[in-house]
Amino acid sequence: MSVRQRWWRSALAAVVLTCAGGSLAAQEAGIAVGTKAPAVVVPALDGPPVDLGSLIGRKPFLLEFWATWCEVCEALLPTVRQAHQAFGDQVEFFGVNVTVNQTPERVRQYLIKHHPPFRTLYDSTGASTRAYEAPTTSFIVIVDRAGSVAYTGTGSSQDLAAALRTVTAK
Repeated sequence: MSVRQRWWRSALAAVVLTCAGGSLAAQEAGIAVGTKAPAVVVPALDGPPVDLGSLIGRKPFLLEFWATWCEVCEALLPTVRQAHQAFGDQVEFFGVNVTVNQTPERVRQYLIKHHPPFRTLYDSTGASTRAYEAPTTSFIVIVDRAGSVAYTGTGSSQDLAAALRTVTAK
């Protein structure tokens, strides 16, 4: 079984768990807090690719691994909006569309309807999804200015403000 097939199997299991009413707490899965953030280049939906490594040393960033069909992501959207309103001038916000059953046009239609507060990346190769070990959609990773993973979490009730206060205070 390939790495990609193993990742999709574990991602599907996490989605099933989340949709069935379970939840994954921070650090049950995904990239470990305290590790160096992978310097990966991710294609943008519209525009040039984003080199996440180039942000290290400049400003913290938040990644949300999401999909248009993810109900948990939709439930998390007000929290992401509030976090962006409070910290958007100090933190870069990116939404990494995992492209499972997603076309660029479907993602664009979602963006028109919902107006998420992040720059949309379209990870058609799964490079960032694998690099950040995203176990499911609604997976949030916050990276501090120095390039260390400061927070990870999944689910619709994450305290992003507390994590962002920490990385912006440094």
